Amino acid sequence: MARQSISFTKANDEWLKNQVNSNEYSSKSELVNDLIRQARKQQVQIDWIKTKLEKAENSGFTSDSKSDILKQSKELLNG
Repeated sequence: MARQSISFTKANDEWLKNQVNSNEYSSKSELVNDLIRQARKQQVQIDWIKTKLEKAENSGFTSDSKSDILKQSKELLNG
C-alpha cells in the first residue's frame, strides 16, 4: 500500500478523529480510503448520467421510459 502524507484543516481533522473515536473506522487511513472509494463510485454514476444526457441530446429523444431510466439508475447505484 502506498503511504502518503496529507494535511487537513482543523475542522476536517476533528471530524476524522470523531469518526475514528466513535468506532465507525479503526483509523483515519481507513476512513480516507472509504471516502475515496465512495467518491470513485459517485464519479462512475456521474459519468453514466453524463453519457446518457449527451446521448439524449444528440439523438433528440430517448426511447427509454421513465421507469427504464430509473431502473438503470438504481442498478448502477447498487452495482
